[in-house]
Amino acid sequence: MRPVTVSTDVRQPPEQVYDFLDVMANHELFTRHYLTDWRYSGAPRGVGSCATVTAVLGGRKTDVVEVVEAEAPRRIVEGNTGVDGRRRGRGVYVVEPLPGGGSRVSFTYSWLAAPLADRLMAPLVRTVMRRANRQAMRLLAAELAGRAAPADS
Repeated sequence: MRPVTVSTDVRQPPEQVYDFLDVMANHELFTRHYLTDWRYSGAPRGVGSCATVTAVLGGRKTDVVEVVEAEAPRRIVEGNTGVDGRRRGRGVYVVEPLPGGGSRVSFTYSWLAAPLADRLMAPLVRTVMRRANRQAMRLLAAELAGRAAPADS
């Protein structure tokens, strides 16, 4: 299946955005509309930080998300496994500086393996994932803006 990429622009510099994304627990704040029941293990941040979540897209299933690569302040790679190991994916956050200040945050989800049902319904699966991840980017931008507000006053 082809990957899905979404992005958002935020006012914070790449270092601030990366520091926020590097903490696994912060991901719950902007993905709770489709990932619930967060349970954390491993380090709280960086490679090896891990969460077990329940995804509510297209039915309930439990996934494990783990940071497998990190390159501060630019890139975080998460591996995930779900549907009893039949779905394996990779989520990549890329944080790039914008010319006028701030950052562009992009998230790409790629399927490394997918159950037959996902493959047969690939256009629908990709549409649902794109919609959920666009919402996550909007919530991420709002969360970052809310954290910056007191310092801006």
